[in-house]
Amino acid sequence: MRTSTSAAAIRVLVTGVRGKTGAPLAELLVARQGVEVRGGTRDPSRPGINGVQPTAFSWDEPSGWAAATDGVDAVYVVRPDRADAPELIGALLAEMAPRTKVVLLSDKDGGHPGADQPGPAGWAPRVERAVRDSGRQWTILRPGWFMQVFTDPRFYRDQITGAGELPFPSGDALVAWIDARDIAAVAERALLDPGHAGQTYQISGPEALSLPRTAELLSAAASRPVTHRDVTIDEAVAGSEGFERDLSALTFERVRAGGFAEVTDTVEHVIGRPARTLQTFLRDAFRS
Repeated sequence: MRTSTSAAAIRVLVTGVRGKTGAPLAELLVARQGVEVRGGTRDPSRPGINGVQPTAFSWDEPSGWAAATDGVDAVYVVRPDRADAPELIGALLAEMAPRTKVVLLSDKDGGHPGADQPGPAGWAPRVERAVRDSGRQWTILRPGWFMQVFTDPRFYRDQITGAGELPFPSGDALVAWIDARDIAAVAERALLDPGHAGQTYQISGPEALSLPRTAELLSAAASRPVTHRDVTIDEAVAGSEGFERDLSALTFERVRAGGFAEVTDTVEHVIGRPARTLQTFLRDAFRS
């Protein structure tokens, strides 16, 4: 159940406000009475979301963090996918007032043991540890694979609409796809409502699907045949390099090991309605 905000405005900074979870989260926050929203972005001069105050924020410019976080009550931290993320997030939190609440967007890999392992294997746990050790109220979100990869040209949209295939190294594993808007809805509650401090939320969609079944749903939504092609991990990460390549390869390995098949009721538990199904997401996405 929602709780009303106090008379004094609650100030929230959303880093990555133009991203897949940041944009819908900002819209939800603006709709809440008594909430002022700062949208962290590299270029605050670009048109943004109505009601959101564009705020200069870049992981490459720590000199601007103090101004971006000044006076805020809560911060939504979208973890940057770079090797120095644990250090960057630790430094950001050190800039903020002790009372400032933090909601971290992590991922499934954050729950793996091995924070002391080098490279990507221990990277996500180290990011989470930086938040837990910050001495402030925190909530950590561990979502699965975003449904939005099917509509984003940087991922699979062009292969789906062009070649009619879904190249994905699943190894017959299942994936519980999650709509980024549902992640945003959980984040909104964690930022504004009581009862979420110290919680780590595993977030998934309502069903775990095979990749062939996923391709069937894509075919129905796109009104054209789409087939799943089970590529190798090397094929999947071709074109990337360095830390990005290593991190992507590790993630695909964990998909193949079943690490993204878990189905949770977190969305319904936190916001009071079930998570969207992939069928519903694709129907709406390809209709628009």
